[in-house]
Amino acid sequence: MPMHSPRRSPWPRILLVVFALFLLIQVVPFGRAHTNPPVQATPQWDRPVTAQLFARACQDCHSNQTTWPWYSNVAPVSWLVQSHVQEGRSKFNINEPGFGREAHEAAETVEEGKMPDRSYLPLHPEARLTDSEKQQLISGLKATFGESGEDRKNRDGGED
Repeated sequence: MPMHSPRRSPWPRILLVVFALFLLIQVVPFGRAHTNPPVQATPQWDRPVTAQLFARACQDCHSNQTTWPWYSNVAPVSWLVQSHVQEGRSKFNINEPGFGREAHEAAETVEEGKMPDRSYLPLHPEARLTDSEKQQLISGLKATFGESGEDRKNRDGGED
């Protein structure tokens, strides 16, 4: 009667491959360029509470004062963080002259629930705003950066 060797589990080999891939992606250069360019502009906030709420919920992606947490150095999370900050700064950055092409839409984006980004909230509980805080931030952003064309159209009865 032939003896069968016990069948080995594939899991140790799979885990070794996953760990090796994890180590390998750490050498990809994207995602660790954690620079905070010089502050070239600062908004004249309508009220201190607007500045405080913005700092809590928006500043990491929409300013040159990003706080880079430890996990922003570990791929693949570092890729996501770097991408979000670059995109956020390119659209609206309170520390760049003119504040960016979407500054006037900042309040509308918060009002529509598009910001802060849902992927940001689990690791940044301080960015979760109460309904009251959200309304304060929206009115403060409108007062500081102006209303979007859509807001003016709705307020003025349909004409921009």
